[in-house]
Amino acid sequence: MTITNLFSLMGGLALFLYGMDLMGKSLERQAGGRLQKILSRLTDSPLKGFLLGLAVTAVIQSSSATTVMVVGFVNSGIMQLHQAIGIIMGSNVGTTVTSWLLSLAGLEGDSLLIQMLKPSTFSPLLAFIGIILFMFCGEKKKGVGGILIGFAILMTGMTAMSDAVAPLEHEPWFTDLFVRFSNPLLGVLVGALVTAIIQSSSASVGILQALSSTGAITFGSAIPIIMGQNIGTCATALISSVGTNKNARRAAMVHLYFNIIGVTVFLVVFYGLNAFVRFSFVDEVIAPWGIAVVHSVFNLCTTALLLPFTGVLEKLACLTIPDDKGEKETFTLLDERLLNTPSVAVEQARAVTSNMAELARSGVLQAMSLTHRWDADLAKKVKEQEKQVDRSEDALGSYLVKLSSRALSHEDSQQVNTLLHTISDFERISDYSVNLLASAQEIHDKEVAFSPDAQEELGVLEDVVQDLLNRTTEAFRQGDLHLASKVEPMESVLSELVRAIKARHVARLQAGSCSITYGFVLEDLLTSYSRIAAHCSNVAVAQIEVAQDSFDTHAYLADLRKNSAAEESQAFQRRVDRYRARYAFPDAEKTGAAGEEEAEG
Repeated sequence: MTITNLFSLMGGLALFLYGMDLMGKSLERQAGGRLQKILSRLTDSPLKGFLLGLAVTAVIQSSSATTVMVVGFVNSGIMQLHQAIGIIMGSNVGTTVTSWLLSLAGLEGDSLLIQMLKPSTFSPLLAFIGIILFMFCGEKKKGVGGILIGFAILMTGMTAMSDAVAPLEHEPWFTDLFVRFSNPLLGVLVGALVTAIIQSSSASVGILQALSSTGAITFGSAIPIIMGQNIGTCATALISSVGTNKNARRAAMVHLYFNIIGVTVFLVVFYGLNAFVRFSFVDEVIAPWGIAVVHSVFNLCTTALLLPFTGVLEKLACLTIPDDKGEKETFTLLDERLLNTPSVAVEQARAVTSNMAELARSGVLQAMSLTHRWDADLAKKVKEQEKQVDRSEDALGSYLVKLSSRALSHEDSQQVNTLLHTISDFERISDYSVNLLASAQEIHDKEVAFSPDAQEELGVLEDVVQDLLNRTTEAFRQGDLHLASKVEPMESVLSELVRAIKARHVARLQAGSCSITYGFVLEDLLTSYSRIAAHCSNVAVAQIEVAQDSFDTHAYLADLRKNSAAEESQAFQRRVDRYRARYAFPDAEKTGAAGEEEAEG
């Protein structure tokens, strides 16, 4: 083997690893939020968990990525430990799909079908189609192009490695090396170390398949190495579990125990039978497809053996990492491990923001109720919720900045942009719950008594604020743009009501039927309600504008109000008229009754 062959081997390995990484990430981006939806359908059935793990790993072509995702899910409280075990088992079987794809490189024959199935034939074509899709098509087709390019690069690297090591077939030292690997312990150790270093069992199996093209590797030397590769792949999950809670570390230990137990049982049974029966194929040369067979048979047999004993694996992990007395398990919803799976991280960030929005909404409504009847315990709860919202915004801001630097699909990128534009508005809405709380405290301490007319007017305004908050949070949580489009008309009506209340208050002051103290409190309340409505409008407009791949709030609102010929503007005006009628003051002249929600445009 010359220095040129060595350079070719290094280049082939680089292409192989890069192609595998590109293909896996492109597949993951193409799957988008569907990964989260698939894994959210968990049940307590280990078999269903196994099937889910198999499906997800087959999609993203990496058991390491799946197990890291599972560790992150358990750490964030999305998934329970017993649910994670089935997923982990399924990921071990799902990763064997890669070895079957790579085994195509070892096909031999002169028929047209065999020639078409060879990577050297179809890889250039896939690369050509992929680059056209990637450079000249839309976002979705560009993702497909990335998958094709990644696969073509992977197979090109595989071919390059096979060609580079071909001269080793005649090197005695190379043949002797793999004879030594026939020692089960040494083979397992080598396989585990190589896989732990490159952090991918699929890649290490691919390298072994490339080396098998030399004809120097037998079943006897390959089997222990494949067993070791299954143990080595656990390194990624173990490293990922550092700094997590106990259950997340236990999930990583389950992955390790699953493979160690499986390897131990498999080797004991195989070599035990071989000692008595003496399998003839042990000394035969193994082909790439033979490696795929061994890899698949091992993982299927291990799963069949241990799937009924998921409870035992869970107890074993709990014994390894026991609970401390009095210790309370904590969860990290925004787990940075999930950043490696951006579509899942986006869903988590959205879930945290939805919770933040609900806290802001309930805080405002609770503070509003305190303006009518003071409750010290409820006031304390409002303050605690506001602090929680502040902490959520800080954590989300940092998390979303890191997430936005990852390779995101168009849909996920839109989600991140929406979240970045809305978290500060939800935080400000929550801040105004504390302002309302201060007004409620003043009303309570100074025993401010509103006139009956003022109470009625404020009652109408509070109804609008409650409706506005409910619509805004629901539109955000459901991603409902139609519902979001109803927020701005309602905000316009609220602004009109605020101006009307101020005018009526001035009239009452001039008539001497209202005190100046009430006026100060009223001004504070109206300011808070107006600002809350403005932030609700910001949230709704952000959803609508980002969905249209633009973000110019002022231009959007100006066009909505002034362009009377536009269909959107006409719908806007119709909604304003409906809300005016619905939220008119009791003594105002009614322009018409409001219709049912379903009748709205």
